Amino acid sequence: MKSIIFSILLLASILQFSGCGLLPTPKEELPPITQEGKNTFGCLVNGKVWLPKGYDGTSNLDLSNDPGFNSGTFDLRTYRYPDSNNHLQYIILFSDSLSNKAVYPIGKKNQVVTFSDSKNCSYSGDDKQVIQSGTLTIFQFDITNKIISGTFEFMLIKSSCDTIKVTQGRFDMKF
Repeated sequence: MKSIIFSILLLASILQFSGCGLLPTPKEELPPITQEGKNTFGCLVNGKVWLPKGYDGTSNLDLSNDPGFNSGTFDLRTYRYPDSNNHLQYIILFSDSLSNKAVYPIGKKNQVVTFSDSKNCSYSGDDKQVIQSGTLTIFQFDITNKIISGTFEFMLIKSSCDTIKVTQGRFDMKF
Protein backbone atom coordinates (compact mmCIF):
# COMPACT_ATOMS: atom_id res chain seq x y z
CA MET A 1 0.00 0.00 0.00
CA LYS A 2 2.81 2.40 0.89
CA SER A 3 4.49 1.71 -2.43
CA ILE A 4 1.29 2.56 -4.34
CA ILE A 5 0.88 5.88 -2.50
CA PHE A 6 4.57 6.67 -3.03
CA SER A 7 4.23 5.84 -6.76
CA ILE A 8 1.19 8.12 -7.12
CA LEU A 9 2.96 11.00 -5.34
CA LEU A 10 6.07 10.48 -7.46
CA LEU A 11 4.04 10.46 -10.69
CA ALA A 12 2.17 13.62 -9.64
CA SER A 13 5.48 15.37 -8.90
CA ILE A 14 6.94 14.35 -12.27
CA LEU A 15 3.86 15.57 -14.13
CA GLN A 16 3.79 18.82 -12.18
CA PHE A 17 7.40 19.68 -12.98
CA SER A 18 7.41 18.37 -16.56
CA GLY A 19 5.14 21.13 -17.83
CA CYS A 20 2.06 18.99 -18.44
CA GLY A 21 -0.23 21.88 -17.64
CA LEU A 22 -0.53 21.26 -13.92
CA LEU A 23 1.49 24.36 -13.07
CA PRO A 24 0.23 27.76 -14.19
CA THR A 25 2.11 29.43 -17.02
CA PRO A 26 4.08 32.42 -15.73
CA LYS A 27 2.40 35.71 -16.65
CA GLU A 28 4.38 37.77 -19.15
CA GLU A 29 5.31 41.20 -17.81
CA LEU A 30 7.04 44.18 -19.33
CA PRO A 31 10.66 44.62 -18.23
CA PRO A 32 11.32 47.60 -15.98
CA ILE A 33 12.49 50.84 -17.57
CA THR A 34 16.27 50.85 -17.04
CA GLN A 35 19.31 52.67 -18.42
CA GLU A 36 22.07 50.12 -17.84
CA GLY A 37 22.40 48.24 -21.15
CA LYS A 38 20.46 45.19 -19.93
CA ASN A 39 19.38 44.23 -23.48
CA THR A 40 15.68 44.33 -22.70
CA PHE A 41 12.68 45.21 -24.84
CA GLY A 42 8.96 45.12 -24.27
CA CYS A 43 5.70 46.87 -25.13
CA LEU A 44 1.96 46.42 -25.24
CA VAL A 45 0.52 45.68 -28.69
CA ASN A 46 -3.20 46.44 -28.67
CA GLY A 47 -3.12 46.05 -24.88
CA LYS A 48 -1.27 42.70 -24.76
CA VAL A 49 2.29 42.20 -23.52
CA TRP A 50 4.73 41.76 -26.42
CA LEU A 51 8.24 40.51 -25.62
CA PRO A 52 10.93 39.12 -27.92
CA LYS A 53 10.93 35.33 -27.89
CA GLY A 54 11.76 32.28 -29.92
CA TYR A 55 14.53 31.55 -32.36
CA ASP A 56 14.42 31.62 -36.15
CA GLY A 57 18.17 31.30 -36.70
CA THR A 58 18.99 34.88 -35.67
CA SER A 59 18.91 36.80 -32.40
CA ASN A 60 15.37 37.82 -31.44
CA LEU A 61 16.63 41.24 -30.28
CA ASP A 62 19.27 43.27 -32.10
CA LEU A 63 20.36 46.90 -32.13
CA SER A 64 22.74 48.59 -34.50
CA ASN A 65 23.88 52.16 -34.14
CA ASP A 66 26.17 54.08 -36.47
CA PRO A 67 26.88 57.57 -35.12
CA GLY A 68 28.81 58.51 -38.27
CA PHE A 69 26.16 57.74 -40.90
CA ASN A 70 23.24 60.15 -41.65
CA SER A 71 23.89 62.07 -38.44
CA GLY A 72 23.51 58.87 -36.42
CA THR A 73 21.40 55.83 -37.27
CA PHE A 74 19.44 53.68 -34.82
CA ASP A 75 18.00 50.36 -35.97
CA LEU A 76 16.34 48.14 -33.34
CA ARG A 77 14.92 44.84 -34.62
CA THR A 78 13.05 42.26 -32.60
CA TYR A 79 10.75 39.34 -33.24
CA ARG A 80 8.40 37.01 -31.45
CA TYR A 81 8.12 33.46 -32.72
CA PRO A 82 5.80 31.80 -32.31
CA ASP A 83 3.21 34.23 -31.01
CA SER A 84 -0.05 33.00 -29.45
CA ASN A 85 -1.36 32.22 -32.97
CA ASN A 86 1.84 30.42 -34.06
CA HIS A 87 2.84 33.35 -36.28
CA LEU A 88 6.13 35.17 -36.65
CA GLN A 89 5.75 38.82 -35.64
CA TYR A 90 8.42 41.46 -35.72
CA ILE A 91 8.89 45.09 -34.78
CA ILE A 92 11.53 47.41 -36.22
CA LEU A 93 12.26 50.90 -34.88
CA PHE A 94 14.48 52.94 -37.19
CA SER A 95 15.78 56.47 -37.03
CA ASP A 96 18.52 58.48 -38.60
CA SER A 97 19.58 61.90 -37.44
CA LEU A 98 19.64 60.45 -33.93
CA SER A 99 22.64 61.64 -31.97
CA ASN A 100 21.51 62.58 -28.48
CA LYS A 101 18.82 62.34 -25.80
CA ALA A 102 15.59 63.74 -27.23
CA VAL A 103 12.02 63.00 -28.27
CA TYR A 104 11.82 61.96 -31.93
CA PRO A 105 8.44 61.97 -33.72
CA ILE A 106 7.59 58.69 -35.48
CA GLY A 107 6.11 59.01 -38.92
CA LYS A 108 8.51 61.59 -40.26
CA LYS A 109 10.89 60.66 -43.05
CA ASN A 110 13.74 59.86 -40.65
CA GLN A 111 11.86 57.99 -37.88
CA VAL A 112 9.81 54.99 -38.97
CA VAL A 113 8.49 51.76 -37.49
CA THR A 114 7.55 48.44 -39.01
CA PHE A 115 5.20 45.84 -37.56
CA SER A 116 4.59 42.58 -39.34
CA ASP A 117 2.64 39.42 -38.68
CA SER A 118 3.43 36.47 -40.95
CA LYS A 119 -0.24 35.50 -41.26
CA ASN A 120 -1.88 38.92 -41.25
CA CYS A 121 -0.97 42.45 -42.23
CA SER A 122 2.41 44.04 -42.59
CA TYR A 123 2.88 47.71 -41.75
CA SER A 124 6.12 48.77 -43.38
CA GLY A 125 7.81 52.02 -42.50
CA ASP A 126 8.25 52.98 -46.14
CA ASP A 127 4.73 51.98 -47.27
CA LYS A 128 2.86 55.13 -48.33
CA GLN A 129 -0.49 53.46 -47.41
CA VAL A 130 0.50 53.16 -43.75
CA ILE A 131 -0.27 56.09 -41.47
CA GLN A 132 2.24 56.27 -38.62
CA SER A 133 2.22 58.43 -35.53
CA GLY A 134 3.96 58.30 -32.18
CA THR A 135 7.21 59.10 -30.43
CA LEU A 136 10.61 57.55 -29.77
CA THR A 137 12.16 59.01 -26.61
CA ILE A 138 15.87 58.46 -26.03
CA PHE A 139 16.84 59.08 -22.40
CA GLN A 140 20.21 57.33 -22.34
CA PHE A 141 22.60 57.80 -25.24
CA ASP A 142 26.04 56.85 -23.95
CA ILE A 143 28.62 56.44 -26.72
CA THR A 144 31.41 55.65 -24.23
CA ASN A 145 29.61 52.71 -22.61
CA LYS A 146 27.63 51.91 -25.79
CA ILE A 147 24.19 52.09 -24.16
CA ILE A 148 20.96 53.37 -25.70
CA SER A 149 17.72 53.22 -23.77
CA GLY A 150 14.36 54.84 -24.06
CA THR A 151 10.64 54.50 -24.52
CA PHE A 152 8.30 54.51 -27.49
CA GLU A 153 4.66 54.46 -28.49
CA PHE A 154 3.08 54.45 -31.90
CA MET A 155 -0.04 53.75 -33.90
CA LEU A 156 -0.14 52.20 -37.38
CA ILE A 157 -3.20 52.45 -39.59
CA LYS A 158 -3.60 50.67 -42.92
CA SER A 159 -6.84 50.18 -44.84
CA SER A 160 -8.18 46.61 -44.73
CA CYS A 161 -6.00 45.85 -41.68
CA ASP A 162 -6.54 46.16 -37.94
CA THR A 163 -5.08 49.28 -36.36
CA ILE A 164 -1.94 48.51 -34.37
CA LYS A 165 -1.55 50.53 -31.19
CA VAL A 166 1.75 50.09 -29.35
CA THR A 167 2.00 51.60 -25.87
CA GLN A 168 4.36 51.45 -22.86
CA GLY A 169 7.28 50.48 -25.10
CA ARG A 170 10.72 50.40 -23.54
CA PHE A 171 14.21 49.21 -24.42
CA ASP A 172 17.62 49.24 -22.77
CA MET A 173 20.31 48.05 -25.16
CA LYS A 174 24.05 47.76 -25.61
CA PHE A 175 25.35 48.36 -29.11
